[in-house]
Amino acid sequence: MTHRQSVDHHAAVAAETAKFTAVLNGADLATPVPTCPDWTLAELVKHAGSVQRWFSVLLHARIQSPPQSREVELRLPASADAYPRWLEESAAVAAEAFAATDPNLPMWAWGADQHARFWARRMLFETLVHRVDAELALGLPPVIDRALAIDGIDEFLVNLPFAAFFAPKVANLRGAGDTLRFRATDADADWLVTLRPDGFGLAPAGRTADVTVDATVEATAADLLLLLYGRRRHDAEVVAVVGDQDLLLRWFANSAF
Repeated sequence: MTHRQSVDHHAAVAAETAKFTAVLNGADLATPVPTCPDWTLAELVKHAGSVQRWFSVLLHARIQSPPQSREVELRLPASADAYPRWLEESAAVAAEAFAATDPNLPMWAWGADQHARFWARRMLFETLVHRVDAELALGLPPVIDRALAIDGIDEFLVNLPFAAFFAPKVANLRGAGDTLRFRATDADADWLVTLRPDGFGLAPAGRTADVTVDATVEATAADLLLLLYGRRRHDAEVVAVVGDQDLLLRWFANSAF
């Protein structure tokens, strides 16, 4: 079932960007980012700000079909030392796009929700996860608001079936009705995913109680979100997994993006 939270995605993008830039204060931007192999902090920041600016262009354009180009004016500073300030400016660009766009406006989106609000929600979790990447690179313990984590888990699982064009391993998530339950231990929230011969998806709300579950994954909402994004290992102490181990391994080998 889905658990979309009452989150102000516009405000949360600004808040998560502020946390991101605070993490960067005094940091060496040449620091490697283990959770994003081959990237430094500078490249992580460039990616996060680029996504915010590109999504903002899509919102202003009210796109109704897949964009033909990802080129956007980045206004990237010459020195990496100025990247944190540039990321703040990227969030301001996004705020302008949000203010100019009705979130309920029909728009093309690569995921399940074909409205402008898709892009704000997607931008939020791009920013949040990469803020966590920066913290992990610097040896800092990430803290994620529970409501944001629950909304992020839902956003990930709802949209993952549509992600094969940039995460091709998703196409391997097939089965004969195999079921996985993801449960947040610190909230009344769980998600049941069914793998079918033609793909996979979340069970509708209210239709999970009597379903036989082949494997279950339990963790706090924050750890579950990080697990789904590949920032936690499924064999970490903070994660409990029971059931079909082959099914679990197949999921984690093919679901991250």
